[in-house]
Amino acid sequence: MGKNRKDGGQLLRHAREAAVRHGGDYVRSLPVLLKWLLIAGLVGVIVGAAASGFAHVLIYVNQLRAAWPLLVLGLPLGGLLIVFLYRVTKNHDDRGTNTVLASIQSSSEISFKMAPLIFLSTVITQLFGGSAGREGAALQLGGSIAKKLGSLLRLKPFDRRIIVMCGMSAGFSAMFGTPLAAAVFSLEVVAVGAMHYAALVPCVTASLTAHMMAGLLKVPPEIFPVADLGSLSPLSFLQVVGLSAAVAAAGILFCLILHKAEHLYEKHLRNPYLRIAVGGLLVMGLSFLPGMKQYLGSGMGIIERIFHEGEADSLSFLLKMLFTALTLGAGFKGGEIVPSFTIGAALGCVLAPVLGLPVPLAAACGMTGLFCSVTNCPITALLIAFELFGFAGMPYYLTAAAVSYLLSGYHSLYHKQKILYSKTGWSRRDQEADDLERNGEPE
Repeated sequence: MGKNRKDGGQLLRHAREAAVRHGGDYVRSLPVLLKWLLIAGLVGVIVGAAASGFAHVLIYVNQLRAAWPLLVLGLPLGGLLIVFLYRVTKNHDDRGTNTVLASIQSSSEISFKMAPLIFLSTVITQLFGGSAGREGAALQLGGSIAKKLGSLLRLKPFDRRIIVMCGMSAGFSAMFGTPLAAAVFSLEVVAVGAMHYAALVPCVTASLTAHMMAGLLKVPPEIFPVADLGSLSPLSFLQVVGLSAAVAAAGILFCLILHKAEHLYEKHLRNPYLRIAVGGLLVMGLSFLPGMKQYLGSGMGIIERIFHEGEADSLSFLLKMLFTALTLGAGFKGGEIVPSFTIGAALGCVLAPVLGLPVPLAAACGMTGLFCSVTNCPITALLIAFELFGFAGMPYYLTAAAVSYLLSGYHSLYHKQKILYSKTGWSRRDQEADDLERNGEPE
């Protein structure tokens, strides 16, 4: 009896010590929570307002270009203006989203000039018909504004990395209307395999705040409900696996074409003014061929036609790759994410009757898989699918993200992205990543 009483007393004492210890953790975490609710909320308000304004301007210029198709004739001149703006502000070495990722990885500086520059240059690109998206520009806009705010608040280096991630989440959320995916994307994209969970609350706060700002400022979200799902079966599972394998190959091809185009432009046309003028002339000339004008701009028109009318040209996914590579490789500004959605939706639409899948479902899986294959962000891809297409098709979107991630290898839109772990099994690469996380350097 005495021994039981003694053992019970020890357990009670250990329980009290654990409660004090964990209670201390809780108390110490409260100021951190309050700090990031305030800072990330501020980022969400500022970046959300800026990105909302950006979204409305881009909607207007795309409507203007649709009303005045001959504006494409101004694309080479618009390109010269973009190069001039970057050089006169001494930002001619800017690498876009890669600059933002590098800032998170190493606390390197981002010039605040990036915000107005990417705003103006993306507007110019889309006004005259360059094939580029907007989310990549929103990531740069948000990251630049947040970095400046971090400097003004005199945050510590690690906190400055987090605030840049907040800016990326806020910009993505406000522009595309996918707050769940936006919150996770900046955690997942920097170093695939090692998510920065310390930034979870800040990025969630910034993303949701920016989403609310976009709602207040009437930015229309992108939603493509998918109703014709059929029933999940071994056959439909294999059909989606087959589609995802094709999409992963397309994602690899898209990355290769983008990087090769940039390399060839820089190799043969060293002068940036000449380079962007030639790129503008190529895109402009191609646009006058029959049926080619649809590949100007971001490609949202193609996506909408696929979901509403269930049709796309058989080579549309390849032509969108070509137009985007010619545009961005030459030095025009914008993003690659919406063009990647367009490519995925078009390929899904083309393969749907071959594989026996409904067109909307195949297009949705194509968009999910293509995004995953070029960004290496399967969780973000799945969340985007839920927010764009609804939760009912979850098994299909999960399959598309998983298969595309595995088969896409180590290709990426972003040179600065780090893929820490092997996609196909345990390897020396995984051991080095473990050593780096544990000791700060590989063995």
